[in-house]
Amino acid sequence: MLATSICAACSAEWKTHHYLTKLDNFNVHSAVLYTPVAAKIILSAKENGLAGADELLIQAIVGVLEKAKLDRQHFRLVPIPSSRPSQRRRGRSFIVELTQEISDRTGISTLDCLTLTGKVADQSGLSRIQRLENMSGAFSMKRAARGDLILIDDVITTGATLKEAARALNSQVFPAHISAITACVAQPLR
Repeated sequence: MLATSICAACSAEWKTHHYLTKLDNFNVHSAVLYTPVAAKIILSAKENGLAGADELLIQAIVGVLEKAKLDRQHFRLVPIPSSRPSQRRRGRSFIVELTQEISDRTGISTLDCLTLTGKVADQSGLSRIQRLENMSGAFSMKRAARGDLILIDDVITTGATLKEAARALNSQVFPAHISAITACVAQPLR
């Protein structure tokens, strides 16, 4: 119930902001700052499957995509996959599912090409260096991906997950042009 009222109260705010973070060789565009309220919304979506919270995350990312005015034929959305244990616990691959809804709303196709191949610990209690080590070599490619790709994730706190996803995407024979969109950004990155 609390999450539902939080979602209703924050809906308009999630559509109006835009934050740019430079991360290695690509840009990360985010809709809102990672605040205690944003953290509750993400947790409500990710761990509890609350539809209202999902909707806020979808609206936030769609809002950033709409501001970009992309040629929908040339870009593809690449979701950051969840670990298998997380998928089993949640009953879904959280970001993959949200990315499909974002694709349906924007007309930008989805390319679910990343997979977690390494064992990854829950990152919530880890420092920046521990997160980088935790994610090192964690992603591999399920299928080739080239062209203009937009990584989709819920939040960027240190950039470790997005950096590792970009490394995997650029490990191919044909490197991709990568950017990323998240619903939330921690400022400064931790």
